[in-house]
This record gives sequence, C-alpha cells and structure tokens, in this order.
Amino acid sequence: MHVCFIEPRFPTNQRLFVQALAEIGATVTAIGEGSKASLSDEHKHWLTHYEEVGNVTDQAQVLNAVKTISRAKTIDRLEATVEAHIMTAAHVREAAGIPGTSSRTAFLCRDKPAMKEVLRAGGVPCAASTAASSAAEVRAFAEQVGYPLIVKPRDGAGASGASRVDSDAELEAALKALHVDKGRSVAVEEFIEGHEGFFDTLTLRGQVVHEFATHYYPNVLEAMRTRWISPQFIQTNRIDSAPGYAEVKQMGQKVVTLLGIETSATHMEWFSGPKGLKFSEIGCRPPGVRAWDLYNVGNDMDLYREWAMLIAAGRPSSARRAVWPRASLPCARIAMAASRTTTGSTRFAAPSVRTSSTGTRRRRAHPRRAWRRATWRTRGSA
Repeated sequence: MHVCFIEPRFPTNQRLFVQALAEIGATVTAIGEGSKASLSDEHKHWLTHYEEVGNVTDQAQVLNAVKTISRAKTIDRLEATVEAHIMTAAHVREAAGIPGTSSRTAFLCRDKPAMKEVLRAGGVPCAASTAASSAAEVRAFAEQVGYPLIVKPRDGAGASGASRVDSDAELEAALKALHVDKGRSVAVEEFIEGHEGFFDTLTLRGQVVHEFATHYYPNVLEAMRTRWISPQFIQTNRIDSAPGYAEVKQMGQKVVTLLGIETSATHMEWFSGPKGLKFSEIGCRPPGVRAWDLYNVGNDMDLYREWAMLIAAGRPSSARRAVWPRASLPCARIAMAASRTTTGSTRFAAPSVRTSSTGTRRRRAHPRRAWRRATWRTRGSA
C-alpha cells in the first residue's frame, strides 16, 4: 500500500501520522512546502520520497506533485489531516483517480449551511441556520428566528471569525467585520443554549469503528473570545457503558452516512440543552489540539496506528472498541456519569479525571512519546 501524505511536518503532530503508516509497513511518500534538506532524520527514515511544492493548498501544484510521485509508484491513498488541506486533497484525488474522501463530502464537511441542509433533510436535529450573501438576508433571518444569533464564515474552523449577536447593533457590527457589505457569504445560525461536546470517530467504509465523547469547558465560542480563559476538554472512556451517550453515537453514525464519509477520521461538535441534543458541525479530519493524545492515554490505545491501519490495511488493528474500563492500568482514567446536572441544561454530569494516585485532578493530554513505551505498544500487527 502506497500512501501519499500532505504536509508531514507542520503542525508538529503530523509526523505521528507518517510514523504510524511507516511502522505498519506502508510505503509512505509526502508532499510539503519545506525543502528536502530541512526534513528531520526521522522523516527521511519513514519517507520513501518527498516532493516540495510552494503551496499545499494549491490544487495544480499538489496534482503535479502527485503525478511526479505516481510515475515511480502508483499512489493508493492520498491523505490530509489538516482542515485547510482537506478540500485540495479531495479535488486532487478525483483528478488523479485516487480513492478517498470525495469533493462532495469534503465540501459538505466544510460549508456549514450546505452541511446542515443535508443533515436536516436526513432527520438530524440542527440549529436553524441559513447562508446569506447580503445584510438584508441576515436581517430577515434575525427577524424570523430572533436573537441571540451566531454569525460566522461559511468555512470557518475552531470558532474563527464567529460572533454571538444579541441585538440589531451587534448584528450590524458583525456584518461589517465579516465584510458582508462587500458580498461575502456567511453562515447565520440560531444560538443554542446548552453544554458543548465533541464526538470524534474513525470510520471504515462508512461505519464508525472507534468513537470518543468529549466535554468542553467552557463552550468553544466563550473560550475563543475570552483569551484569559484556559479551556479544558475532558474525555470519557465510558462511552459504551453510560447510556446517556447512546443518542450521541446514533447521531454521529447518521451524520457519517448522510455526508458520504467512507474511511476517515472525523471531528463533530454537539450541544445538549433545553432543546435537546443538537448537531453543530463536523470536520472530515482528526480533532485539533492533540486531542488524540488524550484519547490514547484514557483508552490505552494508539489512534495514530489505528488510523494508519484503516487507511493502509482496510481494517482496525484489533476487534476491540475504543473503551477500556480496566482501572488498574497505570495511566490516566477518565470517569463520567451520564446523568442530569443540577442546572438541567445537559444530560451529562461534570466529569473528573482519575489518576492512579489518590485524589482527583484535571490533566493535560500526554505527548505520544510518554506512553508509547508501554508494553501494550506491541499489541496488534499489520
């Protein structure tokens, strides 16, 4: 299996995807913006070939690099794990005849109004939303739905450019900041009150193989707009045993099916509050901020290897699901009860991170190097 990977060096955890592919025996080549001379010794060991381009989001440049690499060995998979690279990779796949995430799926996972139109039609509960290319369209939506609203770029990520507006004056300020007066199209959504969480998956041929539920404190928009806040997200390894997550899991699989996601990582966001469970958005990629490292620690697994196995071998490394309740393992254990909080705004109780020592404390995600030395690392084979 020959896998060509887009941009193997930045962000820094990109190297872990390349490493995992090489460790399971795949032939790995890469396309990136840096020079060959600047590759680390590890990259040179893992990669069979590296092709430099000026811009990895330029479809023509990436396609030319793919053609160059393909002349030596046919590319079986072209993979990207960074949001900004997903659409380009999808277009290049289709132009080169390489299997993988389609342009339609990549578009639906990036364009929020189109995404929610498809999901609502398929019965997935979402906030009321619309795409608008003029101030008049936004004002009409505000009159129909009422405040508060969220106004954001159609293809934004990580709450980038998003604003909550509670009045006509705030709406006008947001429209000006997003250049709607110059014809820029934006997404406008009903504000959903409630607790925010993630649902992250690895899928194989359209079916969820590994799944993770994560709780975000405070909500993403508040954390992004209040810079002194140090946000934290806390993941449970009881997703299969706590009944409160059943609805989230069912919704996640339905989203994967409706958007045509085949073999890929996904990152979904959801809200749970007075209006029930609502889907927020999805990225057809792994979550950011090293979330996978937290999942690895809490579940005694190697998600980078699991991703590589699905991409290159077409199967997970083992039949076990991503929930490991053995509290005796010497790593962080994350416990969460699925019950109503005192405010009644969510079905999920506030979680805690339990370590092997006495007491309870919050814990940051571990770097991969800290846990990959453990003896379980030998589990499974390609």
